[in-house]
Amino acid sequence: MAGAARRGGPGPRPRRRLLLLLLLGATAASLVGAQITSETKEVPENKPADIPCSAYRSSWSNPRIEWKFQKGSSLVLFYYGGELTEPYKNRVQFSATTIHFSTVTREDTGKYICEVVGAGSQIAKSEVNLIVQVPPSKPVAHVPTSATIGSKAVLRCTEMDGSPPPTFRWYKDGTLMPANPKSSLTFRNSSYTLDPATGELIFEPLSGFDTGDYYCEAMNNVGSPQKSDVIHMEASEVNVGGIVAAVVVLLMVLALVAFGIWFAYSRGFFSSDSASKKVIYSQPSHRSEGEFKQTSSFLV
Repeated sequence: MAGAARRGGPGPRPRRRLLLLLLLGATAASLVGAQITSETKEVPENKPADIPCSAYRSSWSNPRIEWKFQKGSSLVLFYYGGELTEPYKNRVQFSATTIHFSTVTREDTGKYICEVVGAGSQIAKSEVNLIVQVPPSKPVAHVPTSATIGSKAVLRCTEMDGSPPPTFRWYKDGTLMPANPKSSLTFRNSSYTLDPATGELIFEPLSGFDTGDYYCEAMNNVGSPQKSDVIHMEASEVNVGGIVAAVVVLLMVLALVAFGIWFAYSRGFFSSDSASKKVIYSQPSHRSEGEFKQTSSFLV
């Protein structure tokens, strides 16, 4: 009987596993068959914006619609269960095909995901990358005021507000610096690399020609380009005289310290305490009466 039972059909556990595999296969098949569209939309800050749900199908019976907002690694529900979530209730109007912002701010930049599920397990998904346009603020130029000829000098330009992120340009003595210094008669004696995306300008090696007044400029085609303050960088040779003078001063200080230690020893400042001295007395020799002669001696 027991052997017959073992030879029979699959038990409860294999059946459960089979059912689970079928469900996972059906879910994967529905996701693979999902229709996905993507687009990018740019809107100036403090202006209204309409974000379409291209995934919506009017032919689908009673579709369920959900909106999600993704910014970096953060993903939050935007519209769920037939209502807008906080803090969008007072800022956004919902319809089956669109969500409408009365005004957008730089914080609204991100990806808006619309998912539509039909009654027949149809799935469609659309994504809109919203870029809220913000002009760049005044950039900050990080320039060393002095650098040694032959060394590596790094200049940086930073800006925190622009959207989309700005690109950067550098100027020396009021002249725009080209990406390739060898392409310009003005800068052909310089050796540098310039990255417009990061705003980093690297001299390697630095030459005497690179002495000058520098500033950077940030721009993103929204508003006017913004310029940093001007900073002077001086490229100079290694100060050999200064190094020699510093060494001489150091040797003099060491000599004075050594002399002070010798002088202290010679004056007995480092001798042991007088209480530890040993005193040895010798017996007085025979002398005639009335005669006094000091015969004791002290030995340290």
